[in-house]
Amino acid sequence: MTATANIFFTLSLALLAGLLLSRLAKKVELPAVTAYLVAGVIIGPYLLGKLGIGFNAETNSPEMYSMLCDLALGFIAFAIGNEFRLAQLKKIGKQATVIGIFQAVFTTIVVDAALIALSFILPDGYLPLPAAIILGAVATATAPAATLMVVRQYKAKGPVTDILLPVVALDDAVGLVVFAISFGIAGAINTGAVDIISMILNPVIEVVLSIALGALMGFLFTLCEQFFHSRSKRMAVSVTFVMLTVAISSMKFSIGSVHIGFSSLLACMMLGTIFCNICDFSEELMERADRWTAPLLILFFVISGAELNLSVFSNWVFVVIGIAYIVFRSLGKYFGARISAKFTHCDENIVKYLGITLLPQAGVALGMASQALAFGGEVGVLVQSITLFSVLIYELVGPYLTKIALTKAGDIKLEGKTSARGATK
Repeated sequence: MTATANIFFTLSLALLAGLLLSRLAKKVELPAVTAYLVAGVIIGPYLLGKLGIGFNAETNSPEMYSMLCDLALGFIAFAIGNEFRLAQLKKIGKQATVIGIFQAVFTTIVVDAALIALSFILPDGYLPLPAAIILGAVATATAPAATLMVVRQYKAKGPVTDILLPVVALDDAVGLVVFAISFGIAGAINTGAVDIISMILNPVIEVVLSIALGALMGFLFTLCEQFFHSRSKRMAVSVTFVMLTVAISSMKFSIGSVHIGFSSLLACMMLGTIFCNICDFSEELMERADRWTAPLLILFFVISGAELNLSVFSNWVFVVIGIAYIVFRSLGKYFGARISAKFTHCDENIVKYLGITLLPQAGVALGMASQALAFGGEVGVLVQSITLFSVLIYELVGPYLTKIALTKAGDIKLEGKTSARGATK
């Protein structure tokens, strides 16, 4: 089989496996995104991949398809940006901002405190102090992809959903800054030298430039679509500008000790935000773009499932630290959201259930963990391993908990659902 044929075969197998398992998941009332992730694990390097079927560790690794994943994350961020409509932000903007910042910082403090205490309990060298501090920052990240997929699948609508997506979007911006500061502190502990530029300036520049890039692309997008009138061409323009924003966001360069880069998530979110607020028929275009990207998002989650590293379970130290990380991150997210929601006088359902919907963790956290590898030695390996462990658990369990929370909050109504084949239960 040629390399091209092998790629198409793997992608078609990934789609088929995801679709078939989603039907099984529906029978046991699990979200489709969980089925896609499990499908990825099954056809991944640790199971069927060893038999030469699906993804394997050598000739057909999941990392080969990173371009598809980057594009899928761009469309996910673009869709979340559509939730930042001015009319809605006037109602919940202050609350979402306070909750988004507070729960992220609170989670970092809780996880840092727990892991630093654990580093003194475990034998020397098992959990270095810099690793504990970096993991506290990684804990801020929430997976926008899994959250958005659950919201879309069940057509969730209500006060919790209204505030959830803006909080998730803000969470990633706060996470970038917190991670850079924590990474700088960890480096200072490791080397004894403090670098203010990498701790403060670089993350602020990344956030500001990403927002500026997204805003510029949003205005250009709106200007360009005015030259086209058919729905198909307007949809093509939408796809073009998301792809272009993702491409530009991958650029990185340095001016002296200042590193200039972009976050594709923030840039694409701002692209969607600007577009939805200045284009009269943005909702129609977003709906058509959602239909076009459905297979792409399935592939994204199946590939993400294939990337989950099952080997982390082989080391008891990783398991112990990973369990502690998961427990205290969950507590931080839940009580951070609860405290800040109560402080801003949110709806009672938001106070009770928002924190649970913030548990999923994936791409952004893995990106932070990969940066930690630059630390070198056991610190980088430990941070990446614990992050992989937590992502494996959170991605499989998180979407289901999100569904339960939104259902109890009344945002998901399971009765009266319909399909292309007629009414369903």
